[in-house]
Amino acid sequence: MLYTEIPTQRPVTPLLNAIDHPQQLRQLDQSQLEQVADELRQYILYAAGQSGGHFGANLGVIELTVALHYCFNTPQDRLIWDVGHQAYPHKVLTGRREQLPTIRSKNGLAAFPARDESEFDTFGVGHSSTAISAGLGMSLACRYQNKPRDVVCIVGDGAMTAGMAFEAMNDAVAHQADLIVILNDNDMSISCSTGGFAKHLAAIWEQGQFVNINADGDAVIEPHPEWAYTSRLHQSATQEADNLFKAIGFEYFGPFDGHDVQQLVQVLNALKQRKGPRLVHVYTKKGKGFAPAEADPIGYHAIAKQVVLVAPAKKKSAPKYSDVFGQWLCDEAAQDSRLLAITPAMCEGSGMVKFAKQYPERFFDVAIAEQHAVTLAAGMACEGLKPVVAIYSTFLQRGYDQLVHDVALQNLDVTFGIDRAGLVGEDGPTHAGAYDYAYMRTIPNLVIMAPKDENECRQMLHTAYAYEGPAAVRYPRGVGAGVEIEQKLTALPIGQAEIVLELNSQYDDKISILAFGSRVMPCLKVAESLAKQLDVAVTVVNMRFVKPLDENIIQQLAATTALFVTVEEHAVMAGAGSAVNEYLAQAQIVKPVLNLGLPDSFLHQAEHAQMLHDCGLDAEGIEQSIVQAWKKALQLV
Repeated sequence: MLYTEIPTQRPVTPLLNAIDHPQQLRQLDQSQLEQVADELRQYILYAAGQSGGHFGANLGVIELTVALHYCFNTPQDRLIWDVGHQAYPHKVLTGRREQLPTIRSKNGLAAFPARDESEFDTFGVGHSSTAISAGLGMSLACRYQNKPRDVVCIVGDGAMTAGMAFEAMNDAVAHQADLIVILNDNDMSISCSTGGFAKHLAAIWEQGQFVNINADGDAVIEPHPEWAYTSRLHQSATQEADNLFKAIGFEYFGPFDGHDVQQLVQVLNALKQRKGPRLVHVYTKKGKGFAPAEADPIGYHAIAKQVVLVAPAKKKSAPKYSDVFGQWLCDEAAQDSRLLAITPAMCEGSGMVKFAKQYPERFFDVAIAEQHAVTLAAGMACEGLKPVVAIYSTFLQRGYDQLVHDVALQNLDVTFGIDRAGLVGEDGPTHAGAYDYAYMRTIPNLVIMAPKDENECRQMLHTAYAYEGPAAVRYPRGVGAGVEIEQKLTALPIGQAEIVLELNSQYDDKISILAFGSRVMPCLKVAESLAKQLDVAVTVVNMRFVKPLDENIIQQLAATTALFVTVEEHAVMAGAGSAVNEYLAQAQIVKPVLNLGLPDSFLHQAEHAQMLHDCGLDAEGIEQSIVQAWKKALQLV
């Protein structure tokens, strides 16, 4: 059935309501599975409307999820979901149906599979392309322990572009592991899939035949019974395809209609009787069953809450930081033909759609391949061009070796626009950008900047681009402070901070707040309150640069500072505050120092403001911590 609206009332789902464990699903007659799938689709539409979150991918795997739990003895058999964008139906069928509307909220269900949430979540995920490696590890461990169980990895075609997936497949063949890989081919990751692998899958689909399993359990090649999907002509796949998976050494079956639950059950049951590395290729439609999502799978990758009980307060209109990056990219490219832009499958999220349309010959979406993205940029820089890599903080972690060896060691001119830095709210710990200061500031040759607002972000991006060497600008998710953005691009002096506020300067002793990036603005509010409450001089410094650190301004402030405070939306351990501590120790400046930042723990999902409050990094928490530290400092005088 095709739905056109997201329901605001809970749908009537009698079969689904009776399933609190997959064992109850397996007790149903196979003829009832289509009704289960339809009820599950209605419920996902409703629950996602209540909670917001990932949408299109979940609608696309409903029949596949029903078939998997019907055919395999979960949790004894292992299901491993790659990325986890598509795990909502899995959560519903494994005892978390009534909790699903709480997903991505504080104390609610995690946005992705999480081992501490359910025994059915066999492997925690959030980054792509890990499922086959994890599944292979489980399979080999079961073989070693003589524990017979099926291990099934469900991997999207977008996730298959990362080298890690092919490394795992190669190793699975080497060990002849009993492993089933379900390739969920919907021609999408978050954006449309690109590259040679996408063309290969299109060619397999369009050749008009598929590999089936007959009644004797043998693999047979048959004409495709019905073309359920339009031709993927944008991939230019017209010739008969060789089969990459068979060439590697996997048994290959498919492509099958991923929305035909009866055929899926037949195939999966037959597949269980075989051994060795097996791959089942299913073709699904992202957003299946919801007309707007089928028409716009990119726009409906995720949705906001559809049910709002209290109207949100109107806020001053401000651009997203990703949009600031995208506009800067176009403006910089207009005046420098050497600029090339690279993204690992994050065109929309990184604000690059306009650039991609305006400069298609200068835009490179390398698919989900962060390591390749970084070294690709290094190669371009070797030829005298100026590549810009747009990447999320959490994903740059995957390209760390390349950042060190391929870019920084060779001192190549590569600019990094690092989005989603700091806490990211509802996506939770897998997507938090909490460690980039720490893992970047130890690398020689690398300049690291953090803007206080959207205008400074624009100017810092220009500064990084103008700098002849590797440089990174780290900015948060969401909107800026609403300041006016200067169109003129002006490079900042490298390594120079700025004093943005001085209060009660007539007093001898003062509190010096060294604020980094997103925490500058709340620190201005805190300073006003402290100056009145404590009758003390307060200076707020926008540090701007994490590396090189402005040591001169710290040294100058030290003469009159009774308490240094560092504030950052980053892990305290090894962060920007630690850089300040290191300088003070090296310069033998002995002063009380309060380092405020994220704790040494993984923080569960909640709204961004809630997370900041819980960490003491909103204005209220910062002020309370400084007042306590100031009282202790006075006792030492």
